[in-house]
Amino acid sequence: MNKRNWITALIVIAALVAGWRFGQGRSTKDSTTQANAATPTPTARASTLIAAPGRVEPISEEIKINAEISGRLRAVLVEEGQAIQRGQTIALLEDNDYRARLASAQAMLQQKEAELRRVANGARGQERREAAAAIIEAEAVVANAQTEYDRRDGLYRTGDIPREEVERAQRQLNVAQARAAAVKERHSFVDAPAREEDLARAEAEIALAKARIAEARAMLDKTVIRSPLNGTVLRKHLKTGESALGATMGSPQPIVTLADTSRLRVRVDVDEADIGKLAMGQSAYVRADAYGTQRFSGTVVRIGEILGKKNVRTDEPTEKVDTKILETLVELEPGSQLKPGLRVDAFIETSQ
Repeated sequence: MNKRNWITALIVIAALVAGWRFGQGRSTKDSTTQANAATPTPTARASTLIAAPGRVEPISEEIKINAEISGRLRAVLVEEGQAIQRGQTIALLEDNDYRARLASAQAMLQQKEAELRRVANGARGQERREAAAAIIEAEAVVANAQTEYDRRDGLYRTGDIPREEVERAQRQLNVAQARAAAVKERHSFVDAPAREEDLARAEAEIALAKARIAEARAMLDKTVIRSPLNGTVLRKHLKTGESALGATMGSPQPIVTLADTSRLRVRVDVDEADIGKLAMGQSAYVRADAYGTQRFSGTVVRIGEILGKKNVRTDEPTEKVDTKILETLVELEPGSQLKPGLRVDAFIETSQ
């Protein structure tokens, strides 16, 4: 076979192969088209992620415990990392002054109660009997003066004595009668029941004394600083012997920082461009550089109501600092061993 025939044969073979391939491709395309026409594909739901920085915090947030009153710390009874119970004593302040105030208020109450009993009981029995005896004596004096006056008046009428003697007897009788009246008033005063206003005043003084006791006891109780919750001591700020400023001061220094770390959550700064995709109950997870690729799952439990400034900075040179964010809380599943304050990357799963 010459060279020309060889070339012709190769061209024919190539044309046959190309035709076969074209037929196979068209057949496959037709089959696919028919299959798609026969079985409609449902609309797919594309899952997307909202990525945002966040910071781990306890479920109770961090609680700084201050003293309500100023004083020197007699003892700080907890250490960092210690688990404590609600009502457990955290620290004690020096309390000698407050104990003395309480004792003084209690003594004042006893004095006021004694005064009330005196007012209610009135005069003593001896005073009552003395006043009654004074009446008998005064009446006897009056009777004697009356007898003397009558005798002298009779003598004057018979001309045996001058008028001056009768007038003297009359004056003595008047004095005796006046003294008898005064003695009777004294007896009435001693024997009378207590006046309503005296009782009311004595009772008011007792109420005031009790209020002062309650105040002194409340101040004494404030020298004992107790935990308001079950949690863990995150930071111990003051030690035994240092001075604690009361809560009424301008900027009191906390004694300790507590938190309930039994559950953790992440406060996420969601960019304002992504807030339309947020919804309560969305699944989420966080990652931290310290834990590599490990994921910590959680759920969106709160979405903020107002936009604000960023809380978490990523320290990236290209980070925008003037972007508004919406605070969103993601509650992590129990058992997440992250540390409060750790910066993490949060990813919230959404569906479009």
